[in-house]
Amino acid sequence: MKKHFLAAAILAALTSGAYAQATDTIAKVKASGVVTMGVRDSSGSLSYTLGDGKYVGYHVEICQRIIANLEKAVGKKLEVKYQPVTSQNRIPLVQNGTVDIECGSTTNNATRQKDVAFAFTTFVEEVRIAVKANSGITSIAQLNGKNVATTTGTTSVQTLRKNERATGIEFKEVFGKDHSDSFLLLESGRAEAFVMDGAILAGNIATAKNPADFKIVGEVLSVEPIAIMLRKDDPAFKKLADDSIRELAKSGEIGKIYDKWFMQAIPPKNTKVGLPASESSKNAWANLNDKPMEDYAKK
Repeated sequence: MKKHFLAAAILAALTSGAYAQATDTIAKVKASGVVTMGVRDSSGSLSYTLGDGKYVGYHVEICQRIIANLEKAVGKKLEVKYQPVTSQNRIPLVQNGTVDIECGSTTNNATRQKDVAFAFTTFVEEVRIAVKANSGITSIAQLNGKNVATTTGTTSVQTLRKNERATGIEFKEVFGKDHSDSFLLLESGRAEAFVMDGAILAGNIATAKNPADFKIVGEVLSVEPIAIMLRKDDPAFKKLADDSIRELAKSGEIGKIYDKWFMQAIPPKNTKVGLPASESSKNAWANLNDKPMEDYAKK
């Protein structure tokens, strides 16, 4: 009985120690010398891969600025590891300590705030619909009876279903495992529309074989704050991330980083996404906060 009790006590101590280390990101990376950045393969200009393990984008660059301040805090150069994540696994990988900072296209909402934390909002997204330019589709009403693509683990189709203009509209959901997969469903004709964040749609269209074959149409389905995701209950690292974003906003650098990825030619094809910063994003930079999507819906 005592042996069992002792084993249980040791396991509890080890587990709580691992949890404490996982939640104290600054201590964790100082001890290991490694920080792991969660990145997306195809989240438009927010976060995407160039291949060969290289990742770039607006949120990737902001995370790199945060990591530069993290290095100052721990007093040494850190090895940065890139961990590709999907819409399905991004939250668990942050929770369990595999990923230290997630730099993709994650909506900050009240449900997710129960499991993870978010840095100050750096991008405010409008959910839209992408279709083939010759489809004749211009509104939600025309999706009736159509296949609509979205990415597994995202909120976009739920948002479409809740839209008052979608009342009485019946469509079939088809799922891509990531955004490039969902766009391929549209490109190949297996779906007539792809519902997702406008920046992700614009980014995938910009890098398509024939960008002119696609367009973004219809009503704005929702306005969503997109933010860099962190572990919950780690106030020191959240403050470091928030302070880093505050520096970028105060200096005006955040707008320059945005324009670099959304208004200028970007690798690998030197195409332009051509998506100016929305008034909602500019307002988020001027009034920094980590409010969830539900607070935006109240306006």
